[in-house]
Amino acid sequence: MKKLIPIILLSLSHIVIASDADYDFNIIEVAEGNYLHKGIHVSIDDHNHDSIANIGFIVGERCIAVIDTGGSIDIGMKLLKKIKSISDKPICYVINTHVHFDHILGNKAFVPDNPEFIGHENLAVEVEQNRNFFLEQFKDDLGPNPSASSIISPDILIDKPTQLDLGNRIITLTPFPVSHSHSDLTVMDNKTNTLWAGDLIFRERIPSLTGSLIGWIEVMKELSSLKVELVIPGHGHVAKSMPIAIKQQRDYLYRLLDETRNSIEDGQFINEAAENIDSENLSGWLLHDLQHPANVSRAFNELEWE
Repeated sequence: MKKLIPIILLSLSHIVIASDADYDFNIIEVAEGNYLHKGIHVSIDDHNHDSIANIGFIVGERCIAVIDTGGSIDIGMKLLKKIKSISDKPICYVINTHVHFDHILGNKAFVPDNPEFIGHENLAVEVEQNRNFFLEQFKDDLGPNPSASSIISPDILIDKPTQLDLGNRIITLTPFPVSHSHSDLTVMDNKTNTLWAGDLIFRERIPSLTGSLIGWIEVMKELSSLKVELVIPGHGHVAKSMPIAIKQQRDYLYRLLDETRNSIEDGQFINEAAENIDSENLSGWLLHDLQHPANVSRAFNELEWE
């Protein structure tokens, strides 16, 4: 597997879109038995940067599956506290949708409950490749005396669609090829047809491309064929249909693809492409200026040799 190069997903600029001094750890039941903590749209250096991702849990008659744990052990503990205030059922699974810090660094909070940690077949390798990076860049999010053991890898690796039974509630885990990242996985609650899409789908907040632009577009085609009642993206509001969920991102990724190819054909350098492509932010993304240049650079490097 191609080695994942550790990167900070968003610029360390001091520009903040939304700072919430009275921030509370929200939890809402978005579908029967599906509980969501909606992430906030702030830059990576905001004091609430560890709570930017949509995370949550699904409650079955036997046990509970957690989907992503947030960007710090503190967020993981807050999520755990909310779970225990809602249900006394055991937590049997902690599922990480991919390797990025805002979805995985809260895992440590759940270790005492002894769940099985589950992820994409590439996730364990990616955690190992990024362990030192996480310790360097996010040490303040890893509790007192952070160490390598503060970052929890998956016990179970998924290489094909896999069903888990939470007790009268089947969930389906589906791994995907390189797209948004190298380790993307979705969770479908079959009882309510609710899809936890992870960062394969962004809404409002600009997507971060760390895998393959072409691969991501292909995966979106596959996602668009799913019959769902509700889509929970990795960032942004839930959507009541897949077309609604993917429109903003689909338009942006195709624009990025077409304009990057055009810039390469015109002989532009990568820095020129970053300045010119989608400079008007036609999709209206939050945090566009912080993440878009990195997306262009990734796309340019992928497409210049196709």
